[in-house]
Amino acid sequence: MVSRAYWVAFKTLLRKEIRRFSRIWVQTILPPVITTALYFIIFGNLIGRQLPAIEGYRYIDYIVPGLILMSIISNAYANVVSSFYGSKFQHYVEEQLIAPIPSWVILIGYLSGGVARGLSVGAAVTLVSQVFTSLPLHNLWVVFSMALLTSILFSLGGFINAVYAQSFDDITIIPTFVLTPLTYLGGIFYSIDMLPESWRCISLGNPILYLINAFRYGFLGVSDIGLLQAYAIVLLFISVLFAYSLYLLKVGRGLKS
Repeated sequence: MVSRAYWVAFKTLLRKEIRRFSRIWVQTILPPVITTALYFIIFGNLIGRQLPAIEGYRYIDYIVPGLILMSIISNAYANVVSSFYGSKFQHYVEEQLIAPIPSWVILIGYLSGGVARGLSVGAAVTLVSQVFTSLPLHNLWVVFSMALLTSILFSLGGFINAVYAQSFDDITIIPTFVLTPLTYLGGIFYSIDMLPESWRCISLGNPILYLINAFRYGFLGVSDIGLLQAYAIVLLFISVLFAYSLYLLKVGRGLKS
């Protein structure tokens, strides 16, 4: 009976989260698809035609995996940070905290909503990319697993941001000043082998670099980073952030007055 109650609670949260972003798909799914399509047109077709091949692939083929993962990162993060902060702002998070369900059910419910939106946008962007190029598929398991793990990781990041946020302005600080620079400098538009040695060493400190390269390997079979190293890093970050998020929920950090 207890496990059934937990399952009902999880399904309720997940259904709420999916309905939340799907009913306003014009605001949540369509804009990133249009933005990424512009990247395909400008950087892929217009500028990319003037650039030499990278790792034996046309420039547009090389950047497409990174652009897909970028859309997954931003949307998984955005969904959780806005949803959970909204529950704080409207004061219905207290009802969830006093309900007879464990904190991990609440956390997984919100994370699943972020994963659903991230993967939905990622799938839509992938379909649009086929208009501009015929993207090969080297390893489907790597593509799907890295997309899933990345969406989980940045959903956790969005959750932690929402817990600490004190205003709606606070939920835009991390995406603007942290996520965006790290993503654009994470090897989407170039191989780190093209960089000077000093900048290459600095780039290796960017965790998003490992995710993008592993995801690119799933499509093209080429990567600047070892595949096992990329999986180890994403799993380590997920473990740490999940444990910390669970701790924040249990102690009610920023949630209980």
